[in-house]
Amino acid sequence: MSEYKLYYATNRKHKGSRWQPEGYGKKFSDDGMENLRFGVLTVNADDKTVKKYLNAPLKDCGVGDGEKLAGYLAGCAEKAKIVAYQESIKADIAEQAQADTKLGSKAMFADLMQDMQNSSDVLIYIHGFNVAWSDAVGSALTLQLMLQHAPTRDDSQKVQVVLFSWPSDGLALPWVSYKSDRSEATGSGAAVGRGFLKLRDFLADLRDKARKGGKQLCGQDIHLLCHSMGNFLLQSALERIADFTPGNSLPRIFDHVFLCAPDVDDDALEAGQPLEKIDQIARNVTLYHNRQDTAMVISDYTKGNPERLGGAGAAHPALLHNKIHQIDCTPVVHGVVEHSYYLAGKVAADIRASIDGWEQGDSRRERQRSATLENVWVLNK
Repeated sequence: MSEYKLYYATNRKHKGSRWQPEGYGKKFSDDGMENLRFGVLTVNADDKTVKKYLNAPLKDCGVGDGEKLAGYLAGCAEKAKIVAYQESIKADIAEQAQADTKLGSKAMFADLMQDMQNSSDVLIYIHGFNVAWSDAVGSALTLQLMLQHAPTRDDSQKVQVVLFSWPSDGLALPWVSYKSDRSEATGSGAAVGRGFLKLRDFLADLRDKARKGGKQLCGQDIHLLCHSMGNFLLQSALERIADFTPGNSLPRIFDHVFLCAPDVDDDALEAGQPLEKIDQIARNVTLYHNRQDTAMVISDYTKGNPERLGGAGAAHPALLHNKIHQIDCTPVVHGVVEHSYYLAGKVAADIRASIDGWEQGDSRRERQRSATLENVWVLNK
């Protein structure tokens, strides 16, 4: 057996003790939808089973069956040891006005900083629709393992995933659940935006202290990956960041943002649309889509939504900002749902290549560029 560590932030209601919870439920925190709890958990899992899924060959998609591994680790997560970072803060007074404030966010950021100083990038992960707490933990740990075991990885570079889990219903009710989760995602977006603002302020303070002390920062990067409806949540987060940022430009917080199977309108990245400023918070943005994604079809036709960005990609790819590249995963993705392919062999390896700093056109990538558009790619079988 091995022990796997995962940092997390959540606005879900805790089960059991506040600071050593048994888990988190499908409702918002009693302190409100914007209340964020930060913590770290450990999960014990069988080495042979983990290795079996990490080394499982997939038809046309390389090595690593992330979907099955996520299912296994979700079961293990039911017995996870969870410790929330304790806080001491008065709810009726602004944080800045309290001299003795103790924030869980700062405690977690400090621990993450220690990891980053040991050559570890950080990837913040926001899950999608119909995900219970244990499933979110399973997917986050799987993402961490898939990225750490990608065949083309830089062995000197580590990746630490931080899960943001919002109260996604976790019930397979096609109509009620989806409507509920979109409402929860809208509300949770403000909580994520608040968390990003905390991260912005922490990084700014860190840079100021390093500059004054004549020290160098660790040089590691922070990335963001949103899956499915997590991208809908990101739209609200960007709006919240804009509300609390002076001027017209948003702060650059991330090196790379990955939009995976995004369950948002296919014009969401265009001018005047909710994700139009995504390029401002990141140095690079990559969109992964699958034309045969069953979840996108359901979202289109049974929920009355417009065409989804995670289906055929951007409505007008020629209008995308030059930082944004879209990758068609259709040729390599197979399965019943074909929605969680960001956890599968070649796709996870392509994400890891970007984390390691490979250029979009690097010849080592298993993808082919469009003959007409510089920012459009197709993964190779």
